[in-house]
Amino acid sequence: MTGPRDPAPASAEPVVILEDASFSYGSSTVLTGVTGQVPAGQALALVGPNGSGKTTLMRALLGMVTVSRGRVRVNGAAPGRAPRGSVGYVPQLSDLDPTFPVTVREVVQMGMYSQLGILRRPGAEARRRALEALESVGLADRAELRFGTLSGGQQQRVLVARCVAARPRLILLDEPFNGLDQPNREALLSIITDLKEHGISLIVSTHDLVLAQETCEQAALLAGRQIAFGPRDDVLVARYIDEAYGGHGTTRLLGLRSAAEGGESQ
Repeated sequence: MTGPRDPAPASAEPVVILEDASFSYGSSTVLTGVTGQVPAGQALALVGPNGSGKTTLMRALLGMVTVSRGRVRVNGAAPGRAPRGSVGYVPQLSDLDPTFPVTVREVVQMGMYSQLGILRRPGAEARRRALEALESVGLADRAELRFGTLSGGQQQRVLVARCVAARPRLILLDEPFNGLDQPNREALLSIITDLKEHGISLIVSTHDLVLAQETCEQAALLAGRQIAFGPRDDVLVARYIDEAYGGHGTTRLLGLRSAAEGGESQ
């Protein structure tokens, strides 16, 4: 892919820092005790059952949920105050209206609106960056098609391109592999690898332990509180998964290993 920025130096400050952080909606605290870091150019998997706090943590990093305790920094600033365009968010496809009459290129250009300002129309530079971002996800030839005519997997890749066009340091992906066929899954895995090689950090919310193992160096297990946060192989172990999922860790790990072995044998 064409790199949106050079790889970050190894000594760079972590893109995300969480210190005993808790998060609330009004007076209701929904996630507590989160401590960990996301280094530049690495990916963090958020893993846990429904209602565990994965989406809450993502929204908190975007400045949409109150940090009721502890300290959180995103690109060196409080949540919601990071430099414009430095944080990208890819929602679940179910959150989108595919009938909205907009081209693929226009969707990608939307990622740059915060940098352009609401009264400025995208010019030649914005169009160039949009096409460059589409090239990075293998969809430059679809630029003038209506977004809603693409397959779900292609739409997901366009939304990643929308983030890439803004040249962020951090991209948040909310269940990005749900419903994808194998070709689009493999394409997205390749895109994530390329993004990390260009110094971009990612946080990936997922129920899929295979995905977490394939794409992420770090993992956070959540269940309304932090169960574990750290290197993937230290976190995704039966003891912690049992605690997060109520005693089903061993079954999940056996499924993970079987899937991995099946992939190796193909």
